[in-house]
Amino acid sequence: MCVHAHPDDEALFTAGASLLAARRGMATVLVTCTDGRYGFDPAGRAGDDPAHDAAATAERRAAELDRAARRAGFTRRVSLGYADSGMAGWPSATAPTAFARADVAAVGATLAALFDEVGATVVLTYDERGFYDHPDHIAANAVTRAAVAGSASVERLYYRVVPTSVLTRFVPDAHALEVFLPAWVLDAGIGVADERVTTALDTTAVLDEQRAAMVCHASQVDNADLIGLDAEMFTRLFGTEYYERAWSRHPAAGDADDLFGGLVWD
Repeated sequence: MCVHAHPDDEALFTAGASLLAARRGMATVLVTCTDGRYGFDPAGRAGDDPAHDAAATAERRAAELDRAARRAGFTRRVSLGYADSGMAGWPSATAPTAFARADVAAVGATLAALFDEVGATVVLTYDERGFYDHPDHIAANAVTRAAVAGSASVERLYYRVVPTSVLTRFVPDAHALEVFLPAWVLDAGIGVADERVTTALDTTAVLDEQRAAMVCHASQVDNADLIGLDAEMFTRLFGTEYYERAWSRHPAAGDADDLFGGLVWD
């Protein structure tokens, strides 16, 4: 089970994990919390542009998400339907319908019921910083933690992270190649301390499928340079997915390279 804030997060952050799980024949469920209405609109206008068309953006991104989720290996997709909050400091982030203003306990109860309905064992989301301080990512962390606390089926909760050692090497090399890096890379700062990483997934076997899922989100033009990276640079950024084990129902072992490693049914 992956809990994400916006359409395209499932392709950018956890597609390796979902594709590897799908290859093992596991049911894979995606929860998308918002409609992504403050992404780039069909005219390429950013969400803070006064002429931005939020309704058309949400409609287009829903269609992109439907295609991308299938490419990323998901067997079921659930949309919570909240409004995208936009970036921190935007007026949209304080709107009553914004996901950043959602009732954490209520959304957590909804998610907990879903987790137990599908028998979710491993749940993936962002850390408390929301990976790069986006209000909706932070809210996704809060509601997921609430849901895990109320679920009977979940065994482990993991946060998708990038260790400092990876970002501090990748970002200067990407700049040297004049690669445009989106906010979710640059605003991640220097990532998280390497010692926080508990699981490193080798996702090189599914990189082509991940790139294809990213391509489905064509409206989000700030990711275009990443999609177009050569094989070596794409592998450096996406060929290993790093996770921090945030919670485990039982003492965890065997998950250094497998999110399901050591579970009794594995």
